Amino acid sequence: MKKVSLAVIGATGMVGRTVIKVLEERQFPVDRFYVFSSKRSAGDTIEFCGKEYLTEELTENSFCRKIDIAIFCAGGEVSAKFASIAAQNGCVVVDNSSHFRMDENVPLIVPEVNPEDINWHRGIIANPNCSTIQAMVALKPLKDKYGLKRVIYSTYQSVSGAGLAGWSDLENGTQEAFSRRIAYNLIPQIDVFMENGYTKEEMKMIDETKKILRQSDLRVSATTVRVPVFCGHSESINIELKKPFELAELKKILKGAPGIVLMDDIENGVFPTPLDAEGKDDVFIGRVRRDESVENGINIWCVADNLRKGAATNAVQIAELLI
Repeated sequence: MKKVSLAVIGATGMVGRTVIKVLEERQFPVDRFYVFSSKRSAGDTIEFCGKEYLTEELTENSFCRKIDIAIFCAGGEVSAKFASIAAQNGCVVVDNSSHFRMDENVPLIVPEVNPEDINWHRGIIANPNCSTIQAMVALKPLKDKYGLKRVIYSTYQSVSGAGLAGWSDLENGTQEAFSRRIAYNLIPQIDVFMENGYTKEEMKMIDETKKILRQSDLRVSATTVRVPVFCGHSESINIELKKPFELAELKKILKGAPGIVLMDDIENGVFPTPLDAEGKDDVFIGRVRRDESVENGINIWCVADNLRKGAATNAVQIAELLI
C-alpha cells in the first residue's frame, strides 16, 4: 500500500480529533501529514503516531504544496470556500460537511454500501450525514435481498452531534447549542425547520437515502430527536420491503452483512444501546421484528457511534478506497 500526503482540516474539533485517532488506529499509510484549523486555533499541538504537529491556519495557499488527500471536518462554510481550491491543486477532498452531499457531480459514499461510486469523483467526495450513514449500512443488505418500498426513521441523536457546545450543554446543564435545555429532556428539532415542517436534518436523511441507494422513488419519512446522551445515535427504522421474508433468514442476512453486529436476543435482554456502540466502528442492530400492520414490514433498532462510524471512521474508510 502506497503512502500518501494527507491533511486534516478542522483538526482541533471533535470530529477532526476523532479522524486523527482513527487514522492512527487503522495505520493509515501517511507519508507527510498536515493539520489545519481556524486562525484562532492555529499553533495548537496535535499528536499523531508519536509525533507532534503544529496546526496551521487554513488559507487559499495551503494547498499549493503536494497534498494527496484532505479530510475536511470544519463545517459547510469552510468546505464551500476551500474544498474546490484543494481539488484544483490535485488534492482529493473527503468532505464531512453537508455542502456537497446533494451535488449530482459529487459521490456520496458509505464504503459498505456504494464503494463503486468513488470511481466517478471529480476531486471531491462527500461523507453522508451521521444518522444516514448507520441507516445505510443496515438497509443495504435488505435492499439487495428483498427490495425497499418505504422507510420511516425515528432517531434519538446524541449531543456530540452538535459538537463541543452540545456536549457542554449536557455536561453543565446549560443552553447554548440547542433551542431548549437538553439535560433531562428531549428536543424534537435537529437543525432548522423547513417550509414543509420537517427539519433540515430530517430532509438530509430523506434525500441522502435516495441518492446513496440510487432509488429516487423510495418513500422515506423521518423524525429526528436530540436526546441527553453524550455519544451514539440510535434509530428506530420501520421498513416496508417489496418481497416477503422469513424472519430467521432476514436476521441471518443482517448478521452476515459488512459493518453490522447483530445484538438480538430479547429473551436474554440482548439489544444494543449507545454505550455498546461507543468507541466502536460497527453498526449495531437489535429488536428485529415484524411490523404486523403492513405487508412485508419489519422494525429494527440501529445504534452507532456518531463521531466514529457516523463521521470520522466513514471518512477514513473513504480515504482508504483512494489508495
